[in-house]
Amino acid sequence: MEQILYLNACVRPESRTLRLADRLIARLEGDVTRLDLDREELLPLHYERLLMRDRLVREERLDHPMLRYARQFARADTIVLAAPYWDLSFPALVKLYCEAVTVTGVTFRYREDGRPEGLCRAKRLYYVTTAGGPFVPDFGFAYVRALAGSFFGIPEVRCFCAEQLDIVGNDAEAILAAAMRQIDRE
Repeated sequence: MEQILYLNACVRPESRTLRLADRLIARLEGDVTRLDLDREELLPLHYERLLMRDRLVREERLDHPMLRYARQFARADTIVLAAPYWDLSFPALVKLYCEAVTVTGVTFRYREDGRPEGLCRAKRLYYVTTAGGPFVPDFGFAYVRALAGSFFGIPEVRCFCAEQLDIVGNDAEAILAAAMRQIDRE
């Protein structure tokens, strides 16, 4: 059965991004594991944690709890990331999660020519977002797309977005409905 990893970076219970992502999850077939990133133990890689991670990789102790997110990410067949568009990017929780999963020997390795080679099983990553104003994919989504393709080896990275939801005169529910129809066509 397909293993779907659902990464939720939405902190508001009434999140519009969460509504879109839930719609996508309902359309996918497989066993879904949901991580609410605001409830996880995501910590920044300060000096001591970075040294610890490097030591674990060097000693090939890849089963250590510190690397659990990377192992889980590497085993997923499909990844759905729900990340609202905040301040021209995604929430900081997404960056912390990316730091936790970008682990040499688990999600990627370096080839002899120095280029990264992905070790992840996922064939697709869906990035789901909403924006009160215009969405600029160069900020946030482009980073996730580059990381997924260049480091993790995930060949398909798609974005579903509902934007300009808070513009005076726009019908936010109609914009969300259009984005949901786009998801339904997948």
